[in-house]
Amino acid sequence: MARIYKQVHRKEIDFSLEEWAEVERRAAVCHTKTGTYIRYIAVHGEMKVYDMEKIVPLLNGMRIISNNINQIAKKANETNNIYAGDVEKLKEEVSQLFHTLSQNPFTER
Repeated sequence: MARIYKQVHRKEIDFSLEEWAEVERRAAVCHTKTGTYIRYIAVHGEMKVYDMEKIVPLLNGMRIISNNINQIAKKANETNNIYAGDVEKLKEEVSQLFHTLSQNPFTER
């Protein structure tokens, strides 16, 4: 059985010390190795990195709302009745979530 080898093309590139320091800095920001960063930039032209810590309030709000929806659905199925207080609480939490979204947490580094 013949071995199948991955075909690659190798190219050596020279960087000045300042250029290399910048490549290392950018790769660190993207949480990638320098070789991976250079290859990705050469093929795709840019690498977008998002600060996911900024969307934690959004995710927490969505988690709370989904839990409340599940509780309301469970009560509605058990009793064939929905309490107005539960619906109001849910509306308030959705409003808070929309307020968080309006602050645009999706910013690039």
